[in-house]
Amino acid sequence: MPLKTLLLNPPSFENFDGGASSRWPATREIESYWYPVWLAYPAGLLEGSRLLDANPHHVSADETIKICKDYEFLVLFTSTVGWEGDQRLAEAIKAANPAMKICFVGPPVTTSPDKALNECSALDFICRREFDYSVVEFAQGKPLNEILGISYKLDGPPRRIVHNPDRPQIEDLDAMPWATKIYKRDMDVTRYNVPFLLHPYIALYSTRGCPAQCTFCLWPQTLSGHAWRKRSTDDVAAELKWAKENFPEVKEFFFDDDTFNIQKVRTIELCSKLKPLGLTWSCTSRVTTEYETLKAMKEAGCRLLIVGFESGDPQILKNIKKGATVERARQFAKDCHSLGLTIHADFILGLPGETKESIRNTINFAKSLDCETIQVSIAHAYPGTEFYDFAKANGYITNERMEDGGGHQMAHIEYPGLPVDYVMEMVHRFYDEYYFRPKAAFRVVWKAMMNRDLPRLYVEAKAFLKLRAQRNKAVKATRAQRANPTTPAKAGA
Repeated sequence: MPLKTLLLNPPSFENFDGGASSRWPATREIESYWYPVWLAYPAGLLEGSRLLDANPHHVSADETIKICKDYEFLVLFTSTVGWEGDQRLAEAIKAANPAMKICFVGPPVTTSPDKALNECSALDFICRREFDYSVVEFAQGKPLNEILGISYKLDGPPRRIVHNPDRPQIEDLDAMPWATKIYKRDMDVTRYNVPFLLHPYIALYSTRGCPAQCTFCLWPQTLSGHAWRKRSTDDVAAELKWAKENFPEVKEFFFDDDTFNIQKVRTIELCSKLKPLGLTWSCTSRVTTEYETLKAMKEAGCRLLIVGFESGDPQILKNIKKGATVERARQFAKDCHSLGLTIHADFILGLPGETKESIRNTINFAKSLDCETIQVSIAHAYPGTEFYDFAKANGYITNERMEDGGGHQMAHIEYPGLPVDYVMEMVHRFYDEYYFRPKAAFRVVWKAMMNRDLPRLYVEAKAFLKLRAQRNKAVKATRAQRANPTTPAKAGA
């Protein structure tokens, strides 16, 4: 038997969606959680294991420490924003169960393994990049010096940190267990809510990696890699068939791939096998997807696409190596509208080269696309990304923590002539100008009525307005501090 293993997406800030499949770890404007898909694979490979996703299931730090007393090996998925709290939690777990072996996985330990091992005394080792088989091999008794893709401390003399050779990326994805079977075993799917997806929903992967070169994107540069690898369409369809039968309450399945439909032939082939299942499903998409592919997706049950438009300014798109144009984005949106596909459009303010004019271009661009829902994020330069290297080299990073003390994203990149408080203010103005248009407001309310989802809409609107007020307060505090640098800044501002 392998070591009794707990795979943990740890408790953190309230409503914090911090690891596993959350691309940008943060406390959400509206309470919502993505599935810990990455942790599900080793959980499925290890007999006697458990996957604990603490925040959605409202499991506290004290409860987590108590649960850990019954396990021999802990695999904790950490995030840049949650690192300090995760470190304290690991040290408390080690104090309560000194015999437990502890491993951290995730972007921050991949990009800074020495920092992680030096700062957290509770760590026995860390896994860099894809960690599935590395943690399984350790649980099965393989010595640390024989496990690829890990870093660990070696007591001296002299004491030093050892970095084993990198582990090759997994190519045979069909050999991996089905994440949905771990959800059935260990999780309550009704705890997972994303405002623009039907509830309850289930997320899974059909591919790994993304060949796109977007400079800001965390996952391909730190975890999943740029090499695009795919499951067979038969394996994906078989998992969806099983999941439909075993989760009758689920209203929507979501393909949370970095880039689900990047290959036309494969997407159309998969759609031909999903169509007979009669599913409602959604996925990520790039604007380069052609009409024929979108049509096949719609006919196979696709309802919604999450699309990273990022910016409506042509120069910004070039700066971030998006590999797409404003004109192509317009045609893509037009194709989706004509097919009846819903778009959740993602935009980012504060990317390299951002100016007040380019922000205005993006707001106007978003309104012209008229997608069903939008998300406006603040550009975050995560360590390990090309964007981080650019911002660091030019002295644009004003706050390495990137959050307000409660896990909420705060602007931490400041360009000449573009103060951080202005970017924060424009995030709010973006939402206001978009959703307070009569057409957009009516569409949101009408959809909630049709789906009998008005109580959910009320809760989400209330939560968003509360956070909006908190952020406005922070913006005012930042401006006051800028105007009078001798005034002490208030906590959380």
